[in-house]
Amino acid sequence: MINMVNSSSNVQVKEAVFITPSDPTPSHVLKLSAIDSQLFLRFTIEYLLIYRLGRASDKRAIVARVKDALARALVPYYPLAGRVRARVDGSCLEVVCRGQGAVFVESSGEYSVADFEKAPRYVSEWRNLLAFEVTEVVKGAPLLVMQLTWLSDGSAALSVGFSHCICDGIGSVEFLKYFSQLAVACQYDATAELKPKPKPKPVWDRYLLDPTPCTLQTSHHPEFTRVTDFSNFSTRFNPDQLTPTATTFHEWRVNELKTLVASTSQLSISSFTTFDVVSAHIWRSWARALNFPPQQTLKLLFSINIRNRVKPSLPNGYYGNAIVLGCALTTARQLTENGLSYATELIIEAKNQVDDNFVREVVDSVSLSSTRASQVPDSVGVLILSQWSKLGLENVDFGLGRPVQVCPVCTDKYCILVPVQDHSRSIKSMLAVPTEAVGRYEQQIKALE
Repeated sequence: MINMVNSSSNVQVKEAVFITPSDPTPSHVLKLSAIDSQLFLRFTIEYLLIYRLGRASDKRAIVARVKDALARALVPYYPLAGRVRARVDGSCLEVVCRGQGAVFVESSGEYSVADFEKAPRYVSEWRNLLAFEVTEVVKGAPLLVMQLTWLSDGSAALSVGFSHCICDGIGSVEFLKYFSQLAVACQYDATAELKPKPKPKPVWDRYLLDPTPCTLQTSHHPEFTRVTDFSNFSTRFNPDQLTPTATTFHEWRVNELKTLVASTSQLSISSFTTFDVVSAHIWRSWARALNFPPQQTLKLLFSINIRNRVKPSLPNGYYGNAIVLGCALTTARQLTENGLSYATELIIEAKNQVDDNFVREVVDSVSLSSTRASQVPDSVGVLILSQWSKLGLENVDFGLGRPVQVCPVCTDKYCILVPVQDHSRSIKSMLAVPTEAVGRYEQQIKALE
């Protein structure tokens, strides 16, 4: 299903249309992989990119250029113009490719660039910037929704929603980069035909991540293990009871955290990444702020790109889901009482476990055709973290320059790491926590211990 979010006083929809591929595309049905089809990925990746413009911008020309580029991009990426359904035998999902189209929306909103420099006031404050909300993708909803909103200061917001079952973060941004190249190439009509056309090489090949016979389970997969709830976990994370936060980790702050870890462990600074140490710090701060019972099992789940971890490696241009969940696990007492290096080491250990065999076990575990029930990650005691900061979203320029802000449409209980404009070694986290714990969380996130 696809729901039209009610227009509010902040955002008014001017136009909503289907954009179909500009040239004929194959008409057939494509099978999705076991990883694509898993129950855990049946939601929409929703990016919000903010562009600073002058009031004199030719809005009509920009809209025409965006529509044209979108239609052209949907030719090589034609499955994004299709519709997903469950396979008749229930073994996986499949895409019906008939050139049905993506959704494009133009709107105007009473926001300015400055409004996006901080966290939204509540989880769904920016929801109307992606007015079509896909809720049940297997019931015929569009797989791609794009909305261009003109802001009150003359700037613009581009919101894009991708059905997660058809692509992951890397795949979705590959599409956005190609779309942007097309938009820039046709920005000046007089020279459009003289410029070399970008040549994408999207690769489908979803069979590469299908289950293999007789996969032996030799690895531990705590992401699927059910744990006891000692803290009424689910009731504490109702969206109405959450307040979004935004924290920028400037380069100097990242270096402080790295130095602390190196000085309190056997790890050298070269042996861990910014992601490792920032994620560890966010996880500990979150746990401390929420005052979990000491015996509560806590997990940090995060996506790991497997394109070069499987054997053979996946081909360049593979834009399907090529991710598994890394899982760092401990108790609330151990996480909050041990130092930052302890959490960092847990994250590194979780990453190091992911090899070809690990991936094949996950594929078998989540497969809808498995002899046992398809496994999904447990939600109790879990903080899910997604790293958008390395996808290249900060470079998506479709003729308006690079975005000055990158953020999720909704900031909720999933922590998103986003890039900071012109500061490639800095990173910003966006996470909603229970309102009663916001003060404690912000205090912990600023601490260095």
